[in-house]
Amino acid sequence: MDEQRHTLRCAAYALIIKANKILLLLRRNTGWMDGYYGLPAGHLEKGESITGALVREVHEEVGIKIKPENLKFVHVMHRHEMGNFEYIDFFFLLMKWQGDPINNEPEKAANIKWFDLELLPKNIVPNVKAGIDNYKNRKVFSDFS
Repeated sequence: MDEQRHTLRCAAYALIIKANKILLLLRRNTGWMDGYYGLPAGHLEKGESITGALVREVHEEVGIKIKPENLKFVHVMHRHEMGNFEYIDFFFLLMKWQGDPINNEPEKAANIKWFDLELLPKNIVPNVKAGIDNYKNRKVFSDFS
């Protein structure tokens, strides 16, 4: 019997928090949720660990250097995206990093900005808002659709 197995995509998200403010990027020219704020994040590439993906993505997007041992896992989300895609989203808190965040990919982000954790923008990617809320509420797992 030849069955095709169900496939999930994986993404990693960085919660970069300093003085009760969180760093968000305003998406543009990506083809997905442009005009909305999101976290530094990205897809897992073949053969890559989830923490390795986040180390790579954070450096590519905001120019800071992190080590896997300075990532604290805080939440996992099973996300049902329109178009029949499903994701497993891993959220990590950065405990320590080197450098100051910059908009390292201006072709993909109009700007980066620090927001108070209690005053997030209205134009935030919905699953990102849910992930931040789950982190604040210490909820380790969620389903999102």
